Amino acid sequence: MKMKTLELLRNFQRRLSHSRRWLFVAVITLCLIPSTTRADGIGDILSLFHTITSTLQGPIGGALSEMRKVSAAVNNFRQQIIWPLALINQTRSFVSATRAHYTGLMSQIEGLKNNSATLALPMQLESIFRGAQSGSIGQIPAIYTQVYQPVALSGIAQPGQRNLMDIDDAMAMDSLKTSMVSDQTTQGMLTLADSLEQQAMTAAPGSASMVTAQARVADLVTQAQLAKMLAAQLRQEATKLAHQNATLKHSATTTQNLFNQIQQVLAHP
Repeated sequence: MKMKTLELLRNFQRRLSHSRRWLFVAVITLCLIPSTTRADGIGDILSLFHTITSTLQGPIGGALSEMRKVSAAVNNFRQQIIWPLALINQTRSFVSATRAHYTGLMSQIEGLKNNSATLALPMQLESIFRGAQSGSIGQIPAIYTQVYQPVALSGIAQPGQRNLMDIDDAMAMDSLKTSMVSDQTTQGMLTLADSLEQQAMTAAPGSASMVTAQARVADLVTQAQLAKMLAAQLRQEATKLAHQNATLKHSATTTQNLFNQIQQVLAHP
């Protein structure tokens, strides 16, 4: 109801301002009339001015005063009920204090280096897959082959053994590449989280829903990345089990061949 009243009063004020402009034009027009004619109507003009002044000070002045009261009441309602200024400032102070307390600690944690390789080639490989740069993924196969050796040639290892070597190398490199992309995404999420913290300290009343929407989108991205990492881990475990099973199959085949050879030796006269 207050909002409708305020809107009606504002429309009335705009119409009043429009009427004042027309009154100003009329006064200027009268000033341009010849003096002989103007003298005859000066009394009427003064009477008209007196009437206008009385109207402005009377009903219109009261209406404007009521408009100011309604506007003040609406602003007070917004600041105390819809967007309580005291609570908003309290929240901003809490966010600022929390950020100031933990920013240094988080920077120290992010700056920790846990590289452990000591030789040249392993150090190079570790530096690449810990670099959190997806653009360096193409460097992984070459340096990986130098560290872990290429697949054995066909004349050295059996076909089944060569297949296991190849798939194990492939899954290992896939996991390294996935971890690089994940680390890069994590850095992006940390940057976004820092931006959301800064927005929370300076957000205008009523914009909390926008900041919340950004946070929820970031949370969805994080959940998707976690699911991707879990899938990579499951693939790694699956190939590990498959490798163990293949080894058992190869052992069983080898045992059977040995048994057949022994039978042949025993059956030989």
